Amino acid sequence: MDVDRRGFIKLAGIAIVGLLAAKPIFDVFSRTEAPKKAVEAEAPTQTKTKWGMAIKIANCKDGCTECIAACNTIHNVPNIPDPKHEIKWIWDKPYEDVFPEQNSPFLADKLIGLPVLILCNHCDNPPCTKVCPTGATWKRADGIVMMDYHRCIGCRYCMAGCPFGARSFNWVDPRPYIKEINPDFPTRTKGVVEKCNFCEERLAKGLIPACVEACPETLVFGNLDDPNSEIRKLLATNYSIQRKSELGTEPKVYYVI
Repeated sequence: MDVDRRGFIKLAGIAIVGLLAAKPIFDVFSRTEAPKKAVEAEAPTQTKTKWGMAIKIANCKDGCTECIAACNTIHNVPNIPDPKHEIKWIWDKPYEDVFPEQNSPFLADKLIGLPVLILCNHCDNPPCTKVCPTGATWKRADGIVMMDYHRCIGCRYCMAGCPFGARSFNWVDPRPYIKEINPDFPTRTKGVVEKCNFCEERLAKGLIPACVEACPETLVFGNLDDPNSEIRKLLATNYSIQRKSELGTEPKVYYVI
């Protein structure tokens, strides 16, 4: 028994010596991995995408609704005569109503009554997503504030949370009020909230939003994280304002004066 114990200790000692001798082999593998990680860390970072829109309000013509019509047609927005039940994705109001905090007794004549487009601002800090109990509304990595019509339970907390009034609630079935249904975009049902989605379904195909396509003289859309994008160049060379910027929601819709 004593001989076996001594033999075991001897074998264990040989094994330990063998592991120590093999250490340089493991070190070799470690050294080969280190440069690879360094190369990965030094790889150039791709430009992120943060979608935004700029509206050149002086170019908006009174009575022109081409951008609104394009949006409504593509997204099956119903035309409900009753103003209490109307659904709006993009619409216009007079400048002094959109920017009441900008009003003064000496407001420029060119701004008084000027139609200004309104839509979801796709805020960087959207209060609407924080109050939704079902996750029916959320913000994507590219900044678009989305809606899942199937998850919406119609509580309208998001409407209460939005300081811009950019969401509409379907008090009635909207489908009878759609002149011609676009089969490529889902219709909504009674009891569901909806709003502008920056045409995310078109962006996925490499297309620009329908409203921008209909009125490129007034609307500019692009990647705010790309300094070479058209929208960044426009904002860098022109004075712009945002709706209720003092609230800290960080809207991604800019109005070029």
